[in-house]
Amino acid sequence: MTLLASASTGSILLNVLIVFVSLMLMFIILIQRGKGGGLAGAFGGAGGSSAFGSKAGDTLMKVTLYLAAGWIFLIMVHVKVAKLDNEGGNVKSAVSAPNG
Repeated sequence: MTLLASASTGSILLNVLIVFVSLMLMFIILIQRGKGGGLAGAFGGAGGSSAFGSKAGDTLMKVTLYLAAGWIFLIMVHVKVAKLDNEGGNVKSAVSAPNG
């Protein structure tokens, strides 16, 4: 039995969505300016100015918070879906009872 055959379609879609949101969250966090200048300043940007405008810090902070909240929500939904998959018998145990 392959891994794809044992997982439900919802679980696979949630995995893909979680990976996508995780990558977006990492990207958004890395382009923000922190107290030390952040990674955005490492590419030759000016120390005091933002590449995305003066209000970009506020916007990036909101996007980061929304992505983080969405990521947490997706993880909670995925736990519930995985639990339902296990209860429904879609995932077989690797240990079998002896015959005899």
